[in-house]
Amino acid sequence: MYTSFYTAARGAMEEQKKLDVVANNFANVNNYGYKSKAAVFSDLMYYNLNNYRGDDTPMKSGVGIVVEKTDTDFEPKGFVPSEGDYDYAIVEKGFFMLRSPITGEITYTRNGHFSLSKRGTDFYLVNDTGNFVLDQNRNPILVTDGELSGDIGVYGFDVLDGMLSVGDNEFQPVQKNGAPYLIPGAQLKDHTLEMSGVDTAQEITRMIEAQRAYSLALRMVTTSDEVMGTINTLRQ
Repeated sequence: MYTSFYTAARGAMEEQKKLDVVANNFANVNNYGYKSKAAVFSDLMYYNLNNYRGDDTPMKSGVGIVVEKTDTDFEPKGFVPSEGDYDYAIVEKGFFMLRSPITGEITYTRNGHFSLSKRGTDFYLVNDTGNFVLDQNRNPILVTDGELSGDIGVYGFDVLDGMLSVGDNEFQPVQKNGAPYLIPGAQLKDHTLEMSGVDTAQEITRMIEAQRAYSLALRMVTTSDEVMGTINTLRQ
């Protein structure tokens, strides 16, 4: 009974994490260039019942599930026209490279909603958080009389799985993603922005699934607690 109680409690906790991921997707349904995320579950340890030697048997018991990781769908989505003079959308795969003017930290994004920021007497192309947009030589882009000092760089990675979301629709690579490389000839659309990657119908389905699983797990917790209460009463 203790096993069923803790297994169900773990299940409820992990389904809550899935609901948190779904809620975050809904919150970003109107954010340009947002990449939808999905919780990926894996089974925790299984063991053989009534077999102290550890041999494989048809009778097995598990100890629940856990959210192993959160996958991000980086596939390009649809585009919408924009009135912004410095709005761009990447037609195919790739990222804009950004650099923090404070820390020098490099991040990547698909959100091409850019504007100008004045530094001294010069104006630079920046994103919504004030990070420099880098050109094909990885230098900040100076804007003079509406003209860019260099072509906006579009960069790719050999592996996209596991990229770290750092907030504000920006990502950082991890070791397995490899080094960024410039995508030559990458096509950009100006006065255009990429739509959010959230599929509301799919997210509603995920929400219903998670809510039902959460409800069943709590019911199992309650049942296990009642059974343990009955057993303890009979022992007295």
